[in-house]
Amino acid sequence: MTEASVIIPTYDRADRVTRAVSSVLAQTYPDFELIVVDDGSEDETLPALRPFLDRIRLIRHERNLGVSAARNAGIRASRAPLVAFLDSDDRWLPEKLEVQARFFREHPDALACQTQEIWVRRGRRVNPASRHLKPSGDIFEPSLERCLVSPSAVMLRRSLLDEVGLFDESLPVCEDYDLWLRIACRHPIHLIDKELLVREGGHPDQLSARGPGMDRYRIQALVGVIRSGRLSNSQGRAALDTLRRKSRIYAEGCLKRGRHREGRYYQTLADRIERGERFPFPPPEHEAGWAEEETPGR
Repeated sequence: MTEASVIIPTYDRADRVTRAVSSVLAQTYPDFELIVVDDGSEDETLPALRPFLDRIRLIRHERNLGVSAARNAGIRASRAPLVAFLDSDDRWLPEKLEVQARFFREHPDALACQTQEIWVRRGRRVNPASRHLKPSGDIFEPSLERCLVSPSAVMLRRSLLDEVGLFDESLPVCEDYDLWLRIACRHPIHLIDKELLVREGGHPDQLSARGPGMDRYRIQALVGVIRSGRLSNSQGRAALDTLRRKSRIYAEGCLKRGRHREGRYYQTLADRIERGERFPFPPPEHEAGWAEEETPGR
């Protein structure tokens, strides 16, 4: 049986996906399958991939369904006990798969690991800020503030995805933040302290370029993991505190932009957490005074 499945989701990145594919095919570790999921591309992605079709499995979506759906399609089509992801604008160094596969052989109880990475912005190497440095082991509480696991750096045992579920397809962004929280509240995520990934940044089509509105989906992910009932008392307190702070900040942004009903919703959410009310709260649409029309010009 093939030991590792590699999944590359891509959408309208004909100019970059071949580099990602080539970096996988150049791995020193041979025992893998490579699945590329073309998520409804309308550019030259298919012609660009044609020279690789004898060495990859290609799944094509007729329309763009989002990165979560693309990754999940790859997971469902995969066959190996280890699963790794590579975003189509990143690339691996040649030993990436070999090092991680060896880690799992040497640590049979481990379920998830990631590597260090090299950051490149607009063609130049940059050093990540200290807040982006990756912890190892029990990373749940450090991961509440921001995503500290890179999809392109991670490798998971398939059994872990069977336990916690796949990427949440209702989240257009922050789907990785959500999955890592669901994993990290139960299991350690180990760090291999070796740079085996090159992450490219500065492209306008990157989901991470969407800015402050992403906090809405981080909040959604936090609510989900709190509601799951899987958190310990200390994890629950930390998650609620992060939810309160993120809700307060997001509410202020909404109110400044004239999105008054949305702002009041998140403001009230923060207030109720601060007052120590029991979570979860009733759905906001049933609360008096939240049903009025949005401010014109939203």
